Amino acid sequence: MGGTDVVSLLRSRLQPGLQVVERGGGQFVLGGIFAVVEVGPGGTQHGRSFTCIARSGENLLAGSRDGILRSADLGQTWWESDEGLTERHVRSLAYDPKDPDLAFAGTEPAAILSSEDGGRTWREMPEVAALRDENRWYLPYSPRAGAIRGLAFQGGRGYAAAEQGGMLRSDDGGRSWSMAEGSTGRVSGPLPDAHIHPDVHSVVIHPSSEDQVFAPTGGGLYYSANGGRSWDRLHDNYCRAVWVDPLRPAHLILGFADGPDRNGRIAESWNGGSSWLPVEEGLPVPMRDHMVERLVPIGDEILALLSNGQILIASLEGLAWRSILAPAFGARDVAVVLED
Repeated sequence: MGGTDVVSLLRSRLQPGLQVVERGGGQFVLGGIFAVVEVGPGGTQHGRSFTCIARSGENLLAGSRDGILRSADLGQTWWESDEGLTERHVRSLAYDPKDPDLAFAGTEPAAILSSEDGGRTWREMPEVAALRDENRWYLPYSPRAGAIRGLAFQGGRGYAAAEQGGMLRSDDGGRSWSMAEGSTGRVSGPLPDAHIHPDVHSVVIHPSSEDQVFAPTGGGLYYSANGGRSWDRLHDNYCRAVWVDPLRPAHLILGFADGPDRNGRIAESWNGGSSWLPVEEGLPVPMRDHMVERLVPIGDEILALLSNGQILIASLEGLAWRSILAPAFGARDVAVVLED
């Protein structure tokens, strides 16, 4: 689907009578995008405040502050999917890229749960909670003990981004977890050389190798070429989102800020993060009270989900941004639903 078609379909969300389907439950289907939005209690038919979404084929998992919903028909119908959930505030979701029955949920307090039946039932990985408790993970804005904010899988390798915890790694497809060698698991004290900052917000695996990993953190953007055993810092600023071009892996897009939701900006690198160029067209620079939360490709364009709930879109060839969903809708995550 070309860029013009995507934008016209998305913009039609705000124009009565055009071809966009709106559904209850804090979801919107916008052209080729399925979005979950933040709503207050009782604000939808499910009474949920949604936080994240994952897609595999026609299967969707939607995480909320009170459990998980599951759909097998791209959101036409939903079922409760809470059996076995030991923590109900879900912060991240992922499917195994090769097995749609294998799914994972990251929560606050920090825990990882797995499902081998597509999200119908869940089982907690006890070693993650043990690491959380042993290292006294915490969140500065909450009494909760850390949060798993990002999950990524490729080639049997898994990574989990723990906010105020560090980077976890799995070598058996998510069936067991430990701290990556270059992550101490401690949230205070001096940071050893070649180690990642403990405040990890998301994780992206390089498309060419599961050993190459990018991680936006509270202390900058980090990169590992050896599966998390050692790390280099590619950018110094607080950040939550990075995108790696699968066709040109030295091409990166980064959302960063001066601190949480403070003076957000976007930068682009064409040399794997050795140097960065500012991206400003179509943006207020800086975004004074918000920042980029997620970057999601859609065809030959890219979506920027902002922390104020707004969604922007830009062509990957020009990065001239324009808004397609206003902050008032409060988007929290998106899944791309385009025909193959």
